[in-house]
Amino acid sequence: MNLLTIKNLTKAYTDKVLFDGIDFSLEDGEKVGIIGINGTGKSTLLRIIAGIEEGDTGEYTKGNHVVINYLPQNPEFAPGQTILEYVIGQNQMHGIAGDTSLSGDYGVEGEAKSILNRLGFTDLNQPIDHLSGGQKKKVALAAVLLSKNEILIMDEPTNHLDHNMTEWLEGWLKSYRGSLIMITHDRYFLDLVCNRIVELDKGKLYSYKTNYEGFLALKAEREEMALSTQAKHQNILRKEIAWMQRGARARSTKQKAHIKRYEALRDEEKVAVDTEVEIGSLSTRLGNKTIEMDDIAIAYEGKPLIRDFTYHFLKKDRIGILGPNGCGKTTLLKMIMGEVQPDQGRIEIGETVNIGYYAQEAKDMDPGQRVIDYIKDTAEYIRTEDGYISASQMLEKFLFAGSLQYQMIGKLSGGEKRRLYLAKILMGAPNVLILDEPTNDLDISTLCILEDYLDTFPGILITVSHDRYFLDRVVDHMLVFEWAGKISLFNGSYQEYYETYGGESLTDPGEKDKTGQQTGEETANLSGAQAYKMQKEQSKKLKFTYNEQREYESIEDDIAGLEEALEKLDEDMAANATNSVKLGELLEEKKKVEQTLEEKMERWEHLEDLAAKIAAQ
Repeated sequence: MNLLTIKNLTKAYTDKVLFDGIDFSLEDGEKVGIIGINGTGKSTLLRIIAGIEEGDTGEYTKGNHVVINYLPQNPEFAPGQTILEYVIGQNQMHGIAGDTSLSGDYGVEGEAKSILNRLGFTDLNQPIDHLSGGQKKKVALAAVLLSKNEILIMDEPTNHLDHNMTEWLEGWLKSYRGSLIMITHDRYFLDLVCNRIVELDKGKLYSYKTNYEGFLALKAEREEMALSTQAKHQNILRKEIAWMQRGARARSTKQKAHIKRYEALRDEEKVAVDTEVEIGSLSTRLGNKTIEMDDIAIAYEGKPLIRDFTYHFLKKDRIGILGPNGCGKTTLLKMIMGEVQPDQGRIEIGETVNIGYYAQEAKDMDPGQRVIDYIKDTAEYIRTEDGYISASQMLEKFLFAGSLQYQMIGKLSGGEKRRLYLAKILMGAPNVLILDEPTNDLDISTLCILEDYLDTFPGILITVSHDRYFLDRVVDHMLVFEWAGKISLFNGSYQEYYETYGGESLTDPGEKDKTGQQTGEETANLSGAQAYKMQKEQSKKLKFTYNEQREYESIEDDIAGLEEALEKLDEDMAANATNSVKLGELLEEKKKVEQTLEEKMERWEHLEDLAAKIAAQ
């Protein structure tokens, strides 16, 4: 049954055309994901569908008894409202307050409390005015989830949700019986929840009746035809498809087993410009000493955030940081940056370290400055292995082409500003890249470009992200915040972590661990020093993990084997000195073996250092 139809919709802001005669319709039971580059009008389309905004021209038809509920990206609240008052009040507006059909005699208030508690709220009488932007978004999310409707419209519902909450919402929406339209950058979410993908691209709308994985395949076919003359773009597509087919291990369904990256598919001609060559090696040399953190501890208002944490970053570490909201992830990043000092412990930064820090909020963006000048403030040119990249070329990579480079920053959308900020960070050629929630407010196309850059980034990557797809794509180790400031190292991707623990070790501070030891809630009234001392006395002794112990036992044999391989390659090269083709192949192989040997030696040094500390306890 058709619920809503829009025909020949046009919409423009000044000289920018968002919709050029597009059609859209929604059937009962459809769950639609809307994707497209920031600035193409995704949020505007949601507001038009919700009946909040009108197009310049077009016909809008909705069923008489069809109820729509809308979650905006930045919800607004009346001053003085409490959390529970708002959620119940929103549902009274739709005439379902006191409707016990929601869950027997439990009623709307009980249901509201249940959802709010699940989203992390305990004091439901707290004024909304006192909440952060992310917390306000979650209050609005609770209200729309509780509402009775035929169409649920959501703009970035997973922003500000941690991994467990995201997966809970994923399950809730999968079982939701109405029709759903949403914008999200979470590609796992799109794949599991949606049965239709709608793409906005240069004023046109393309509809694919499939989930996200199916969209990628169909989009690839369209790209092959439309961009057949752009060889570089096709090369990127083939690389992305090959990566996806290698796949990650399945998380929960067969569909999810193959969903991996190739987001270049949305960006057509813009992604076609020498992405791999120009962005692949923008970094400065990194010496042997990088970032060393020893016995770090810090508490906030008597609550331990981090305790007894020791880690020395290796030159090619790709680390993801996991933990519930408020556990101290951003604090850890700020300590590395030197913006926050630990209560206890030592942090040393190597002399060659050049940190690029992508913060949750971009600072010092002058709305009256041109886009190109904002990038040139960092550098006009950067030297690469293949020549130079200019500020203008970097902007083209991040979808600011032509006249957009001379636009004032104040005219950009929020997502476009985040994309510009990311380009500026990378233009600084960092060798240590710290990304704090990079997937918030970035469209999938920009995430594709960032991930492609990270494929060849030779330095250290440290990222906090609630985007499971992004973590699976770019990291191979996880630092996991557990109870009362304990941080453990997991060797593997988020997906492997999830399969191993199912998220269960991401316990909230304030719970007791399985041994019954006191945790953060019980030390809340202690000073930072007292809390640290108490947790230090309770902590386990430093020891190898199972994988580290196995690695330590075999790494010297691995190194010896690599050295023998190098000797054999030298002999083969001497025997083929007059055969230029064979000699070139041997030189290339030798280079790879030497690189592997260097990485093994660095790892051996780290394990030896750890073994010495264990022995000294």
